[in-house]
Amino acid sequence: MPHLPHTSIHLNALADFPMIEPNNDLATVLIQSLQHNGIALETRDVVVLAQKIVSKAEGRLVRLADVQPSARALEVAEEINKDSRMIELILSESREIVAQRPGVLIVEHRLGYIMANAGIDQSNIDHPNDEEYALLLPENPDQTCAQLKSALDRHFNADVGVIINDSFGRPWRMGVTGVALGSAGLPSLLSLIGKPDLYGRAMRVSEIAFADEIAAAASLIMGQTSAGQPVVHVRGLQWEEPSNSAQTLLRPRHQDLFR
Repeated sequence: MPHLPHTSIHLNALADFPMIEPNNDLATVLIQSLQHNGIALETRDVVVLAQKIVSKAEGRLVRLADVQPSARALEVAEEINKDSRMIELILSESREIVAQRPGVLIVEHRLGYIMANAGIDQSNIDHPNDEEYALLLPENPDQTCAQLKSALDRHFNADVGVIINDSFGRPWRMGVTGVALGSAGLPSLLSLIGKPDLYGRAMRVSEIAFADEIAAAASLIMGQTSAGQPVVHVRGLQWEEPSNSAQTLLRPRHQDLFR
């Protein structure tokens, strides 16, 4: 079947989505919110969740007062002028430092993402008793997506896609954009290799970061600050290719020409 562009896609943020607390059953909260919004999921629907609510549900909140910086963390903190406790968390979540300069630390996260600060953030989280907290990325976003998909499929008798998105900067572009940290139930990476172009010439290298494009579209509705809309329902997408996880989007190290 030829790969045709979509002519209409509908994205809707779930209204009145509750604040997520550690150990909340995210699947149950999602199902209740979808029902509250009058949405019955259908096959090929996609649910996009902001990384923060997943991390909160998984209890990935860390009190900085409980973090003891290592000698390496103290060294890096002095070099780039950052809180040594945050540096310790970043190092503990990373495989290696890719680049650094004052105020900036780019690392390879333990899951393979190349990103600033291992995705650890202090925004849009509660800081009770005037103490500082930080939120780590989910333990295994693809696995979480698969678990949520299973619960949603079972409840709505459908075959849906699930994406966890986050905001990434890019080396040669200003600003951040939504990307897929995890996915299930859809082809995260779509290959157009061998398919004809407009003039019948076979495509040789083209691949589409399908899950990233969905994540970026959902980010427009979620917002980046105080919008409070962490879940987006997407309808109208079509695909025939088999599912592959968001890990498929990570460029293998031997193909990385810039690191």
